[in-house]
Amino acid sequence: VSIKDLIGVSGYPTFAGCPRELPEKWQAEGPVVQAIRHQLGVISGKAHTVQFAFGGMGANRHWGPPRNPWDAKDHRSPAGSSSGAGVSLHEGSALLAIGTDTAGSVRMPATVTGTAGIRPTPGRWSIDGIVPLVPSLDTPGPIARSAGDLAFGFAAIDPLLGGDVSGFLGVLADVDVSDFRIGVCDWYFANCDPGVAERVHEALAELEKAGARVSSATLPHLDDVTALNEVGGLHIGEFSSFINNEMRDYKDDLDPAVAIRLAAAENYTAAEHLRRVREVAHMAAVVDAAFGPFDAIVGPTIPITPPKMADIDTPETHLVANTLFVQNTVTVSLLNQCAATIPVGLDDAGMPVGMQIVCRDGFEETALGVALAFEHVLGTPRDRLGPSPMGI
Repeated sequence: VSIKDLIGVSGYPTFAGCPRELPEKWQAEGPVVQAIRHQLGVISGKAHTVQFAFGGMGANRHWGPPRNPWDAKDHRSPAGSSSGAGVSLHEGSALLAIGTDTAGSVRMPATVTGTAGIRPTPGRWSIDGIVPLVPSLDTPGPIARSAGDLAFGFAAIDPLLGGDVSGFLGVLADVDVSDFRIGVCDWYFANCDPGVAERVHEALAELEKAGARVSSATLPHLDDVTALNEVGGLHIGEFSSFINNEMRDYKDDLDPAVAIRLAAAENYTAAEHLRRVREVAHMAAVVDAAFGPFDAIVGPTIPITPPKMADIDTPETHLVANTLFVQNTVTVSLLNQCAATIPVGLDDAGMPVGMQIVCRDGFEETALGVALAFEHVLGTPRDRLGPSPMGI
């Protein structure tokens, strides 16, 4: 098991993507790592992260971004902020990767590396022992080579399932695509690069042919949530509070791609933060009611091809790409939903495309059941995508 370098592991210094290690208290193991040890999991090492997890492209001037294994020629984004998680699965150093997800940082690395991942609803998995970004949105989450492996890893660690892997997998053994009502939300298909929307629609056609009950779905407030994120969401308030109160000595070493986002907090007030918290809670309640008859609502996980790192090497170009990258994942986070992602094909640039499976808060078992049922029809990532050019 690889562990994101934001999560405390005894005996491993925690850097959180910084050029020097954090105080020793951040090595303390929380419930997620303790659960892995209880299951006799072998921790193979720490995986790269964007500094303080504040970014979705994988950029890190201090440690360098890992290479995306799907492009042997150009150094493309491995996504982030759990930038080493999906890569560790391809290099063979891990069978399961534990990242964290605030705005998409489990789902995005899983997508661009052609693997499967899930964001649990915040609060289901403890964030104790994890360096915070936005505590109200933060959650650890697993990434694996297939939906089957993902369900296994989730059950082994999940506190509600109590480590009953065989029992949970037994429940999922007979899932069928016809068991679920699937909504397709057109909003998620905006701004797609060539081949992204096409691969998702092709997969949906295969699933319908296999008996899936698929129909159009509309969710309110997605534009409103996006607009809120573009002015800092809840990130700038909660992260600026943490770094100014606990990590002030590290501010001078901030990666420029992180510093440009933190700068937006200079005139941010507590009153504005509370207003945003209330607004997000209201929108989440409205969207939950709008889920209606659907068990899950789907669309592309990321609308664009992971860019070449050389094309986003300034804070400004990085910020533009990051905004597009998180388009479909950050809405899930701010609306307090859970979501899984599975690969469905390669886009026109030969990079993996993910389908995001969005469920109501607390319905992780449904998200995993849908992912596994889809995988039964579409094949495992290895079946559907083939081997990555740089992976095992």
